[in-house]
Amino acid sequence: MKLGRTLRALATLVTVAGLTAVSAPAGAGPTAVSAPAGANTPIHAPGGTDTPPAVTDAPPVTTDGSLEVTEAPPQVADVPPAFRVVPPSVTSVPPTVTSADIRFAHPAQTLRYGTAEQVGLDPRWIDQIAVDIAGYLQPSPTYPEYAGAVALAARDGVIVAHDAVGYALRYSDDKPTELPPAERIAMRTNTIFDVASMTKLFTSIAAVQLIQAGRIGLRTPVAQYIPAFAANGKGNITILNLLTHTSGLPADPDPSLCAYANNDERWAAVYAVKPFAPPGTVFLYSDMNMMTLGQVIATVTGQTLDRVIAEQITGPLGMTETMFNPPASLKPRIAAEEYQRSIGRGLVWGSVHDENAYCLGGVSGHAGVFSTAHDLAILGQTLLNGGDYEGTRILSEESVRELFTNYNQTFLGHAHGLGFELDQRRYMGALSSPVTAGHTGFTGTSIVIDPLSRSFVILLTNRVHPSRNWGNNNPSRAAVATDLALALPVRPEQRGTDWFAGTASNTNATLTVPIAVPARGAELSFALWYDTADTDTGAVEASSDGGVTWQRVPLSLRVGGRSWQTDGAFSGFEGQQWLRASAHLPAGTTEVRWRYTTGPEPHGRGVHVNAVRVTGPRGVLFDDRRPADAALFQPDGWTAGPKPVASPVPPVPACETSATKDSDCSTAYRPGHALMSPK
Repeated sequence: MKLGRTLRALATLVTVAGLTAVSAPAGAGPTAVSAPAGANTPIHAPGGTDTPPAVTDAPPVTTDGSLEVTEAPPQVADVPPAFRVVPPSVTSVPPTVTSADIRFAHPAQTLRYGTAEQVGLDPRWIDQIAVDIAGYLQPSPTYPEYAGAVALAARDGVIVAHDAVGYALRYSDDKPTELPPAERIAMRTNTIFDVASMTKLFTSIAAVQLIQAGRIGLRTPVAQYIPAFAANGKGNITILNLLTHTSGLPADPDPSLCAYANNDERWAAVYAVKPFAPPGTVFLYSDMNMMTLGQVIATVTGQTLDRVIAEQITGPLGMTETMFNPPASLKPRIAAEEYQRSIGRGLVWGSVHDENAYCLGGVSGHAGVFSTAHDLAILGQTLLNGGDYEGTRILSEESVRELFTNYNQTFLGHAHGLGFELDQRRYMGALSSPVTAGHTGFTGTSIVIDPLSRSFVILLTNRVHPSRNWGNNNPSRAAVATDLALALPVRPEQRGTDWFAGTASNTNATLTVPIAVPARGAELSFALWYDTADTDTGAVEASSDGGVTWQRVPLSLRVGGRSWQTDGAFSGFEGQQWLRASAHLPAGTTEVRWRYTTGPEPHGRGVHVNAVRVTGPRGVLFDDRRPADAALFQPDGWTAGPKPVASPVPPVPACETSATKDSDCSTAYRPGHALMSPK
């Protein structure tokens, strides 16, 4: 039995109707708890279908608790650029992608440093990463987002940016008292960070390894491995519920685990917790899910979680600077964290920040891992390779695909693979898509992995230094992801001007063309490419009074054999491909325009228009390939040609050290540039 078939079939079970969330209106169905503002639109079912298949009878269950699926796995054609869309049809919705459409790197890529141009990226946007992370060192409005940061971006195995700014140690307390300059420690590209909840990714991968090996079952109740966990009605919570945060467990132990005398009492308190809702009926991100999953792993393997992760993940991959409980000798390289006055720890520096993990001895499934940007890049590339790195395989391709498969389709805005968050624009920025995976850490860390563009971006900050109350750093996370996304090329489909609607927030950008449409009307056609946030909308409009009033023009959109219609507006995800658009312009039309309306950041990759043509009963009225017609465009916020960059890159002083992953340069490595600020 293949894990991929097992899990794809299981994905349908989370959509069973009739479940009602706690405090939900009658008939509302399953509901997410504390959904973030601007929740994303739902994506489609695993396997490339538009809707999940109806569940009538439960599939047979094997002895290990997994599902036995007898039908053959879906076959996916290898269609460039890296995915295929759903089968051709006439429908009312644009195409999408699923985990079945991901194409892993073959042969597997090994990380190396190089230039943006080597992998087809716009270097201006890659250079913008360093500018953006430096900008968040400034007060906004009272405090900076963080004291320091390290960013790393890569595509096709080539590291195109590895930047460090600010300080790993700047404050002595949370008043805040700044240390004298001589006592501060500059951030370096090899600084080690407490990655906080990014630990959950390691725990999840370790669990999927055991599922793949048949040692635990995805649908098996947790209590089968830890009988004490069945207390207070938790006997039906499964491993899947833990991995997708649909267990109904509270977010954190209450009281804190630090209230207990020893680890036996602490774990007894975790196992005795009372759920607030039945499993599968609500989504609530919970540390307790991964605390518990870590204990399942330890119980099944007979080893502590840190040893399992070291022997099965970080060791085989050569992630030599990823660990729990780093030794004191590494403290000068570790980013300082919060001044924890409330529990008398003082400045947290070199030990885990999370209080519950700290009181458990620094090792837990939800927090405790320390790592560097380059080590995490190895993990990111391993997943883009389909589970292999430099000849070492930690997961099968089918298992990796399940990390990118959405099992939370019932809970809109909370797409989730096995342990990995999916399509979360709030921190993934313009790199977000239905199969973009990642995670954040409370200390200010994040990773965003986009298999469609074969790229990833890592941002590690010490945003809790010296206080967690200075705010979160989702804006900086989204900014670096957006920089990488905008560096990806969108090449015009046809000859003619490529118009780009820009990346400005809270604005209306318009591209207008004067046209005299005769009595029998005319037909508009153009190429359209869009990828927008839910708060941003594109539209095609026409005016018959010289631009005083405007009305939307109904559009027909198609790609391949698939077509759909809109009232003239378009928004969201359409497969990141050029579409053919057409519309009828009524008689008397004097102008036609494309309008892009945006809300606050973060945004998608934006809107592109190309190959504009208007044809009347007696021939072509407008063709942007004709220079005289192209000169008639009236852009307001739109630009022709390459996407403009927000701000210039500052000059780069020289550095004498070499460009390696362990560079001692305290500010940046940029391929093609000198290194900055030697130690």
